[in-house]
Parts: sequence; C-alpha cells; structure tokens
Amino acid sequence: MKYFPERLSVTWIKKRYETGELTPLELAEEIIRRAEAYGDYHVWIVKPSMDLIKPYIDALPPYTHELPLWGVPFAIKDNIDLKGVPTTAACKAYEYIPEASATVVDRLIKAGAVPVGKTNLDQFATGLVGTRSPYGECHNALNPELISGGSSSGSAVAVALGMAAFSLGTDTAGSGRVPAALNGLIGYKPAIGAWSTKGVVPACASIDCVSVFANTLEDVKLIDSIVRGVDEACCWSRNIPRPMPEKPAKILLPEESPVFFGRFAEIYRGKWENAVRRLKRLGIPVKSVDCSLFEKAASILYDGPWVAERWSEFGAFINQNPGKIFPVTEAILRSGEKKAYTAAKLFEVWHTLQDYRAQARKMLKDAVLVMPTVGGTFSREEVRENPIETNNKLGLYTNHCNLLDLSAIAVPERQDDREMPFGITIFASADSEGLVLGTAEAFLDSETIPIAVCGLHKSVKLNCRTADGSRDLSASRTPCKMRRIYPKVTAFNSLNCC
Repeated sequence: MKYFPERLSVTWIKKRYETGELTPLELAEEIIRRAEAYGDYHVWIVKPSMDLIKPYIDALPPYTHELPLWGVPFAIKDNIDLKGVPTTAACKAYEYIPEASATVVDRLIKAGAVPVGKTNLDQFATGLVGTRSPYGECHNALNPELISGGSSSGSAVAVALGMAAFSLGTDTAGSGRVPAALNGLIGYKPAIGAWSTKGVVPACASIDCVSVFANTLEDVKLIDSIVRGVDEACCWSRNIPRPMPEKPAKILLPEESPVFFGRFAEIYRGKWENAVRRLKRLGIPVKSVDCSLFEKAASILYDGPWVAERWSEFGAFINQNPGKIFPVTEAILRSGEKKAYTAAKLFEVWHTLQDYRAQARKMLKDAVLVMPTVGGTFSREEVRENPIETNNKLGLYTNHCNLLDLSAIAVPERQDDREMPFGITIFASADSEGLVLGTAEAFLDSETIPIAVCGLHKSVKLNCRTADGSRDLSASRTPCKMRRIYPKVTAFNSLNCC
C-alpha cells in the first residue's frame, strides 16, 4: 500500500512524480477515497470523481519540469468558474454552467494543475462561519463540532484533510484568512487586482480577491508566481509585480490587548502572547500602535453602503426567487436595499475611506501590522443559535483589509497544532506584498518544537521544517539519533550530540 501524508504539499507530490513512486491517477484515487470518508463533513458541492479528474490527467504530457504544477491536485471554491462544471455559489437556483474557466483556474491548469472538485461555501460568499449553506454545514477539519470558518469553508477543509495540495478561495472580508486560522493552514490574500477576478461570482466586486490555502509558504509563493499578472479581460486587474520576500523595517502590534471571545478565549490569548514573543525575537524592531483606524475602516463594510454593492449584484435574483435563499444570507443581503444608502452617502463614506487609506499607507510605510486572525471560535451549534453576532466577532481583525487596499497572509502560530489552531495575520500596503511574505517566512522559520530527550534528562528544541514541507515528530530521540532519523531536517536548535 502506498504511503500518503495526512496533508499534501506541491513539493512532496512533485518529488514522488519525479522518482516514479506515484502517479497522478494513484493520487486521484486516494483523494476520491478521502472525499468519501469525509462525506459527512460537507466539504464539496461537486465532489472529486474520476469523471471530473481523469480528463485533466489524460491531457497531461509526459512529466516535465516546464509545467511547475504537473499533476498537482487543487480544489476550487464554488463561486469560481471551472469550464463545463456547474457554479452555484451555494445556491442551487443560481446555478449555471460556465463556458470558460476563471482566469486564475485557467492559468493553473495550463501550468499542469488538476482540478478535483468544487467546494462548499457560505452562500454567495456572505459569511465567515462556514455554516450558511444549503449543502450542509462544513465541519472543522480538526474538530467537527467546531465551525470551519468561511466563506471559503470547503476550500480550507479540503486542504486540511489532504484532499488537495492547495485550493482557491475568495476574500472580501476575511474569507481567505479566517478558515486558514481555524484549520491550521496558510491563507494568502494578494493585493486587490493582483490576481484576476474574471470568472468569479462577485460579492463586493470592487474589493473582491481570489485567495489561496496551502500547507507551506513555498507552495503559496509558487501559486502566486503562476496566477499573478494583468488580465485584459478583467476590469479590476492591476499590474502589481510579483513580490519578493523582504523583511520590514518594523513590526507594528496593537497598542491595546486584542479582544478574545468564546469558550477558548484564554487559550487564544495565550497563543497570541506566544506569537508576540516570537515576533520580538526576529531581530526586527517592534512598535505598538493605535489600531482604532483599522476598527473604523472595518465598520464601513457592513454598517455602510458597501453592503449595497452586494445587493446590486444579487437583489434582482433574490426578488425573483422567493424562498430559495438561505434565510440568514437573504437577511444580510437585503440590508443593502436600505433607503439610507443614497449616492450622497456613498460618496461621503468613500471620501472618509480615502482618508483612512492615506493614514494606513503612512503608518505602514516599510512596516507590517500583525493582528490575531481571529480572536476565538465557536461550535456550529453556537453559530446556529446566534448567527449574526458570532459571525461579526470573527471579522473583528479581518474586515478592514480590502477596504484599506492591503495585502495579507494568515499563518499558523504553530504549524503542528492539530488541537486548537490559532493564527496571526500579517498586513502590508498593496505595493509592499514582499513585506508580508518576508515576515511570514521569518516567523515560520522561528518555530521550534520542544522534544524530550530520553536518557539525557534534557529537553531540546527541534526546528523540523523539512525540505519538502513535511513534519514527522514520531518519538523522542537522542540528538544524534534525531539527525539520522530526520536527514531532511533543515535546522537543529540546541542539540548536543551524544
């Protein structure tokens, strides 16, 4: 029987293809098996099948390095078009079959990537919880009683459960970051317009982004290098060069202690404090700043006329299809038809937002801002009982991002945490994406894991980021045995050879 890791990475897959240890068809069979095993997690709207996957595998040329994603499986949020496969945006009545794939999907397929299915989401990408779908509540990958986060719920869980090496989501208010934090993944949201949104069902078209979920930063950077670039067919596309990782001149942290909530508030607080300690050890100056600017910007998204942009997209459809929309989703979207959202009000808020953007650019010059990705989580039952308030709390540290034209990456506080994942988000200006990548790289490389060394009565710390992004912490070993057992480990910290 072939070995498959719990989670997949592009590097792991490509190495097995190169040596002939694995074929795309064998990997597809394992993905289909896993999708069946986790059927009650409600990850998929169009689930993995040979009918869907095999034509893409058959179209691949013999293995070649010229296709950087040759045979690599990926999942697609079901508000992003895949040619010939229904797009629903988690609403059956809205379903259509696209004649062409979204630009980002097309670029990935041309690079050799293999789409395996369309994932569940909060209907019309309206929500951060992952429960607002008539296709079922998407379960958290690590604890099915908890929420997965949304709206890109299925995309995150598909990667966390090893059903794809990476996945595409969308991010308007945090949908590419909240699910990453709650499922122990990396979630990258590029600057607005850096990745084309042609072929994406709009939420707020003026600030929508396509995002990616992956298990390694190396995979994120590879995906970005393939899909980034101006799309003449997309009116929102911008020429934003590919970022190269670089360290910022300073790291900004909230002056006031972040708000933590829910049953796990104290656990989250402790993880945030640990993340802050690690940030302060990176050798980059750290400064505390007043973050009220970001709170004021965030309030505009759902308490201001931007919700009318969603209504302008879906209002006519909702009025023509009574009773066919998820109730909480319809209530939120209908708030956009308030008479208070006049053209005059829009321009008043737009001018205020422009001032906020100018302040944010000044504050973030040569700097990054780091916040918790979320301040807590909830059970699916808790969200069912209080759908609006719980959702609002999850957006506390995310809603400001696109309105202020920022780039962002959500990274786990501990990459091996399979019990209660917590993540931080690193923000930078749209023209400084390299700073978020450089900071994320430094933070992830600073992670060490305590290991009990039997017989030596010592404790050592092992940085076990391997060359292919995998992690293997099977048993406590003496330092010299650790070196033999983990020959691919890139760095050992504080190890005394016996």
